[in-house]
Amino acid sequence: MNKLLTIVTLLIVHTLGVAQTTTGWNGKKCAVVLTYDDALDVHLTNVVPLLDSLGLKGTFYLSGYFPGYVSNIDRWRAAARKGHELGNHTLFHPCLGNQPGREWVNPNKDMSKYTVQRMTDEIGMMNVLLQTIDGKTERTFAYPCGDTKIGGVDYYKPIESKFVAARGVRSEMKPIGQLNYADIGSYSIVDQTGEQLIELVRQAQASNSLLVFLFHGVGGGHSLNVALPEHNKLIRYLKQHEADVWVAPFIDAVKYAKTHSPTTR
Repeated sequence: MNKLLTIVTLLIVHTLGVAQTTTGWNGKKCAVVLTYDDALDVHLTNVVPLLDSLGLKGTFYLSGYFPGYVSNIDRWRAAARKGHELGNHTLFHPCLGNQPGREWVNPNKDMSKYTVQRMTDEIGMMNVLLQTIDGKTERTFAYPCGDTKIGGVDYYKPIESKFVAARGVRSEMKPIGQLNYADIGSYSIVDQTGEQLIELVRQAQASNSLLVFLFHGVGGGHSLNVALPEHNKLIRYLKQHEADVWVAPFIDAVKYAKTHSPTTR
């Protein structure tokens, strides 16, 4: 009898473990986050209306000095009211200008000439600007140009407590228990087809992973661009597969992972 009880208990534990693995993201097979960088006008004209029409939410990483931010405060506020996330992409979007292929970096916004204190001060000010728009105090961060260090020093670490998580640029998707919340990977989308984007989602479904898309231009607006019809194929696929795919703002997906993961780091 004791042996039978042990076997039954093990079967129950195994079954629960499998169920948790296959429905690990809010009862879905995977989580997909749509992120859009640099406060582009096309995000407001091409992306937000489509997402709104389908009841989906995105994450928009804004920098305070971009024209698309300055000229559209009311529209970003309206997007936030509809449930879209406004994330911190720094005040001036500095990038390391001392790297190969970075000749385009404005000398006044060359991160290699920054101090860590200057960087964290500017990030903090962007949080203030965003709060004036959406009234929120919880925020996520996206590294500009994927640059994480100044003079070899991790500038995010001193301000990590001010953010729920940070989005990086490594092309990777990971299950709920393997996320590094200080640098969650994403797939930068440049000229991929809708079929290629959908294939990434299928991979996330098969591996029960968090998949983060990183868009800049959508139907124009940036040199890093995806054609609007290809982008929209992805969005329609996500809507059609809501039973298996949880589409959520970055902050919601990460907060869920933190409360449902056996390990955090």
